[in-house]
Amino acid sequence: MEIKAILTTVYQALQEKGYNPINQIVGYILSEDPTYITNHNNARALIRKADRDELLQTLVRYYLTH
Repeated sequence: MEIKAILTTVYQALQEKGYNPINQIVGYILSEDPTYITNHNNARALIRKADRDELLQTLVRYYLTH
């Protein structure tokens, strides 16, 4: 699954559960602690399919090119 689709799904799941999605995703990326991500809509399993380095590279690449 594409990184953008994973992050979008995880973001929406966190938002639906009332969390601050940005803070939770950053916490996960920095620590790789899956408890930052809710199980709601299978978000935790989904984000663990993406390599943390790949997540960071994708985010930095997008930020610098847009």
